[in-house]
Amino acid sequence: MLIDIQNLKKDYLMGEFSVTALSEINLQINKNEFVAIMGPSGSGKSTLMNILGCLDTPTEGTYLFDNMDITQLDDDALSAIRNKHIGFIFQSFNLLPRMTALQNVELPLMYAGVEKDERLKMAKASLEKVGLGDRWRHKPSELSGGQRQRVAIARALVTKPGIILADEPTGALDSKSGIEIMEIFTQLYEEGHTVLIITHERDVAACANRILEIRDGMITNDTTNINTKIGELSLAN
Repeated sequence: MLIDIQNLKKDYLMGEFSVTALSEINLQINKNEFVAIMGPSGSGKSTLMNILGCLDTPTEGTYLFDNMDITQLDDDALSAIRNKHIGFIFQSFNLLPRMTALQNVELPLMYAGVEKDERLKMAKASLEKVGLGDRWRHKPSELSGGQRQRVAIARALVTKPGIILADEPTGALDSKSGIEIMEIFTQLYEEGHTVLIITHERDVAACANRILEIRDGMITNDTTNINTKIGELSLAN
């Protein structure tokens, strides 16, 4: 089991008051699952993503990631887990505008201390995997939205993480680009990756093999999806 969460709660202090963002979360995710976490704005899905990605820690409960107790780790240890085990993809791409696609993909390897020659080889291979092997010299401003998201996926993959965590990955894309990005995630899942997608779009969630629905900080539904529907995406932008 890759993720095991028991009785998780997350509170935030807002002035003199405490606000509960997540409550009574129990969740298990195995390796090589394709999971969509779906809910409206304010439902708690982003808070859950931050905890799953070791960007935040719960107020109560336990979170085991690959048998590591996340709740007992300090900031440095959490940072090491993020860098080594988790690939992040965001709606806004989070690419550095003055760097080429190749340099953006290289960044996690630089932080990991990988030698330059090996770094270049791995970054180019990651770009080729998402169909951008011929665009490695281009800067983000010279790429379409879909291509920029492909660069972001290549960057997330380059360290060979145990899990891919994508926050609204199609939110800034047109329908055609969104379908292409979801096809990449499906391919990654079929190759053995664990993929988690945060979304408020039911069409996007329908591409996953398991759908979690969250509302008012609680998981209200957990279903297996046997009829994935990538070709029927109709994303509202």
